[in-house]
Amino acid sequence: MPVREENLDVEVEVRDAVTAILTVGGELDIETATFLHHHVANQFLHGRRHLVLDLSALSFMDSSGLNVVIKGSREAREMGGDLHLVAPTPAVRRLLEITGLNVTTPIHADVDEALGAVREKDSAADAQPANPESAQE
Repeated sequence: MPVREENLDVEVEVRDAVTAILTVGGELDIETATFLHHHVANQFLHGRRHLVLDLSALSFMDSSGLNVVIKGSREAREMGGDLHLVAPTPAVRRLLEITGLNVTTPIHADVDEALGAVREKDSAADAQPANPESAQE
């Protein structure tokens, strides 16, 4: 069920214990950034370290929204996860490109592609030895 804050809709779909999809629509700006940040932080609080932000319905994002994405990406990495962006609109994509965020945060064509990247990363992490020093012996 989507939750609406003035000009921003956020719908959260929990995929599994560590993954959630947040579908974001409307305008992500100084007035609504805190609303999205609360949703992102809540997912981390519940142990979901892989977040997929579907931006296909986001018509506008300013620097406040960009800060939420940057902070969310950093927090996800600190938890051993990641944040993936999906289908940003042309205006939002341009902001991501101008700021270079598209280089550090994966952007995918659709949610299925993003979820595939999450599964691939988790599979690779599971294949890593728990103690890197023991792998050298």
